[in-house]
Amino acid sequence: MVTLRAVAPMFEPETVVARGGAEGQARASEGPARASEGTVMPALADASRRAGLGALATRIQGLRGWLAADLRALEEDLAAVGADGTDLAWAAARHLMGTTGKRVRPICVALAARLGGRLADAPVLAAAGAIEMVHNATLLHDDVLDQGETRRGLPAAWMVYGNAASVLGGDHLLVAALQRVRGLPVSVQHHLVDVIGSMVEGEALQLARRGRFEPDRAAYLKVVQGKTAALFRWALHSGGVLGGLDAAALEALTMLGEALGIAFQLVDDVLDLEGDPAVTGKAAGADLREGKLTWPLILAADADLDLCAAMAHFAAGRWADEAEEAQAAASLVRRVASTGALAATRAEAAGYVATAREALQRLPAGAARDALDTVIDTVLARSH
Repeated sequence: MVTLRAVAPMFEPETVVARGGAEGQARASEGPARASEGTVMPALADASRRAGLGALATRIQGLRGWLAADLRALEEDLAAVGADGTDLAWAAARHLMGTTGKRVRPICVALAARLGGRLADAPVLAAAGAIEMVHNATLLHDDVLDQGETRRGLPAAWMVYGNAASVLGGDHLLVAALQRVRGLPVSVQHHLVDVIGSMVEGEALQLARRGRFEPDRAAYLKVVQGKTAALFRWALHSGGVLGGLDAAALEALTMLGEALGIAFQLVDDVLDLEGDPAVTGKAAGADLREGKLTWPLILAADADLDLCAAMAHFAAGRWADEAEEAQAAASLVRRVASTGALAATRAEAAGYVATAREALQRLPAGAARDALDTVIDTVLARSH
């Protein structure tokens, strides 16, 4: 199997900054009671049970209880984003932000901070909220670029409020995220700007290659590193900085985030082809329709030299109705699956998970590291 594994730190390691410790715990205990933490952990646990992974579901429920206060604080914080905005762009942003995602990235911020003994005080929540806002901003922009009609089981924001409002809504969230981190260590601020820049570059590269279906592993990896992996790198690195971890631990967190992000995207690629739309919240075969060359499609094209032309024909197809398109998509997915590309992609994701776990072992032992181990396991087990 040809590997795309090439994990390297994006950020320079550094020693920093304010260690949370008892001070962070004291601040985290202040303030009013929080709203419910929503459906984040139950959704992950349910996915694990459906996959027959009862032990993992139990671990996730334990993680849910351990992070309950953090998740409640985060959801309350996110619910207030754009509450005073009256324009259509903010309405589009709130439309997406109001649908609870998996919150994996902000959870990574909180857990990385806890590695250094810092609980979810105001600075940690600022970083956690910022990464979720950047993530949602990219979803708003992606749905316009891809014309994806559903997101998290609901009509995409552009379907409700229009393209312009959805793009500007994403811009609102990016600005709000940068404003949110202004009081954090300068390195955290600068790295977030770098991450947003790399995400734009990754999206531009993906756009330039859309519909061409030219199997290019290097281009694929560059896109994934610039988009999905960049957010995980920043989430773990920034949490570690806030937790006051040393340079070696920050380097390990950055490598963990890179590997975890790539594994996450590889599983996404598989779910696009074989996932249940009722669970994933978006139409099956969306990447095929949008002309994106994902990892299983790269592997399948290597095994079946006529597939590139078939995929390009499908993406450019003019279908009599949705049923005809769905039938063509199903036939193409069966053809891809017959090459073994889906299983090989899951195996590739498992390899990155192993890399992430190797980086994890370089971090301080304790409950926070165990919780991160559970998060790593959910990447392979998830169904959406």
